[in-house]
Amino acid sequence: MRVTTTVETKFTVERSRFYARLSPVSTAEHLDEVLVAQRGAHRKARHHCWAARWRDVAGALVEQSRDDGEVGHPGRVLLKLQRHHDLGGGLVVSRVSGGVRLGVGGVAWAFRAAGAISECGPAAIVPETGVRTGPRRRADPPR
Repeated sequence: MRVTTTVETKFTVERSRFYARLSPVSTAEHLDEVLVAQRGAHRKARHHCWAARWRDVAGALVEQSRDDGEVGHPGRVLLKLQRHHDLGGGLVVSRVSGGVRLGVGGVAWAFRAAGAISECGPAAIVPETGVRTGPRRRADPPR
């Protein structure tokens, strides 16, 4: 499935803010333009992780991802999400840290959630009142 329009959303986990942007991408140069725009829009973000899929002129599928120094390999997580939904285009998620360490699993979960929100639109995931929006920890009782 090819992305035809740009979608942007915001997602918060444990005071860290995640800004996701899904854009149509057809070349590496166009991907660089999307990354520059995302970095300019979210200057306070420490990490700009991304994944992209597109077809080159020969018709071969090109896949790239980058973690930008973030733990938990979120670039691979975003690329896996795009592969699962057979989604083309560039998915960039920027993280502004809120001071709470999420850990490797929490970061991977948060980037996966931010990528899913940007893929299906912000209205698709609306947390109910009293429902925890972060990853479950082992000490949490079952719901």
